[in-house]
Amino acid sequence: MAQTAITLNNGVKIPQFGLGMYRVKKGDVSETTVRTALELGYRHIDTAHIYGNEASVGKAVRESGIPRNQVWVTSKFFTGDYKDVRAMDKMLERLDTDYVDLVLLHTYSATWQSGWRLLEQALAEGKTRSIGISNFNGKRLEDLLNFATVKPQVLQVESHPYYQQKNLPALIEPAGTAIEGWYPLGRGNRSLLEEPVFAHLGKKYGKSNAQIILRWHIQEGTIIFPSSTNPEHLAQNIDIFDFELTDEEMNQVRAMDKNQYLNGFGKHE
Repeated sequence: MAQTAITLNNGVKIPQFGLGMYRVKKGDVSETTVRTALELGYRHIDTAHIYGNEASVGKAVRESGIPRNQVWVTSKFFTGDYKDVRAMDKMLERLDTDYVDLVLLHTYSATWQSGWRLLEQALAEGKTRSIGISNFNGKRLEDLLNFATVKPQVLQVESHPYYQQKNLPALIEPAGTAIEGWYPLGRGNRSLLEEPVFAHLGKKYGKSNAQIILRWHIQEGTIIFPSSTNPEHLAQNIDIFDFELTDEEMNQVRAMDKNQYLNGFGKHE
């Protein structure tokens, strides 16, 4: 079964599965992790200014031998970038690339409006192929959707079986915004990973509990990018495209929703 892609509201196709670079150390660790992931077939890398590893990601992508247009690179403005007219150019310099596939506002700030206008400008200038937001929920999300001249292509939020964000699709559907889920495995929450339903399905399909969860996300239509520096885990995470959960099995996982966020930083509203 081939890897899947999501068509964004501007017609651009994003690989639905990728590698998250949150808390991956810059330098050799990041470069090796991205290089290994690309060798395993990953074609989507999610980084951010605040992660400090953009340069390492860019170097690994350049040195991979894979054409740039075949690797999706996401990065994010942090709050200090929202009023910096050179923020996009600085990002391109850190990544050492001519364009970024997706740039997000990383989180809510009082200066988000100026940040969004900078993203719209970068999109118009061809410095990024798509733009979006991260950690905007509730009224903050509604305010941005009403303010935006270009509706966000992507909304990135915490999403996993214990916190399924069931209210979001109806809110963003008019804008055609796609959902990306960070912490798709619930930050490695043991209770989540050891749920009996995942063990049962894992035995049926010859997969790990984590692979069952990641496959559920894919069939839900969520864009995901689990993070790991372990080569074995990297290989297991992407090995989810040779089976498919039934409708009944999908519903069993949907029924696990507890509206329980696990990020440790508090709920974004």
